[in-house]
Amino acid sequence: MWEIIQAAGWPIWPLILASVVALAIIGERLWALREDVVAPKNLLPEIQNSLSQGGIPKDAIEKLQQHSMLGEIFASALANADAPREVTKEAIEETGRSVAHKLEKYLTTLGTISTVSPLLGLLGTVIGMVELFGAFTATGHDVAQFARGISVALYNTAGGIVVAVPAMIFYRYFRGKVDGLIVEMEQQAVKLVEILHGDRK
Repeated sequence: MWEIIQAAGWPIWPLILASVVALAIIGERLWALREDVVAPKNLLPEIQNSLSQGGIPKDAIEKLQQHSMLGEIFASALANADAPREVTKEAIEETGRSVAHKLEKYLTTLGTISTVSPLLGLLGTVIGMVELFGAFTATGHDVAQFARGISVALYNTAGGIVVAVPAMIFYRYFRGKVDGLIVEMEQQAVKLVEILHGDRK
């Protein structure tokens, strides 16, 4: 591996850094966006059961806020349970925007890496081509410099693609997962509002 890095030259280092950052983001998002952590399916039935037994005390609402992202939305609804329906919905929407922002954490960086990596690879390719043509002189050509120019160009081109493709795949995957989680939480929040205002049992 070290021989490949040496053959690719200094332009490969930004790509290595980008790949490390991308891997860290992918690992963190895979862990953070688990459905049972973000929007557990048993949370709404538990709240509904508690409401049917006489309500939820203030300290329980505070614990619910720390439970999960869906719990954070439910806590804002329960804190405004006695307010008119419009006020409850506004509280949910405000908290929902904050939750959506948390779900999308680091995704912009991952998307940027997937876009920029091929350009970094292209930069390495250009630098390799410069070295390659620099090998030709009026008195002949330097075979070692010529070979190095080719290796820098090819390794960096390949490196840019190798970093960009997984980053783009996971970026698209996480975008779809976040959108799905947001829709799921919106549906459960609507059900909770209907329960609180007596439209659903």
